[in-house]
Amino acid sequence: MFENANRTIKSITDIGIALLALAIVASLLVGAANMSFLGDVVGNITSLVADLGSSGLAGLITLGVVIWLFRS
Repeated sequence: MFENANRTIKSITDIGIALLALAIVASLLVGAANMSFLGDVVGNITSLVADLGSSGLAGLITLGVVIWLFRS
């Protein structure tokens, strides 16, 4: 039961990452102003990285936890 739920969550996460990559490429190709249905994906990622960078050690720990979660 947990194995099936784990596979389902992994599949949904993989689809989400693929859609995020597609949104980034599309936003870079046609510009953020023409991507009204997706929003400013590149700007949101940039602000997320800036927020993590300005958080100091807490941001570094958070980044490490996120990377660990994606690897496992």
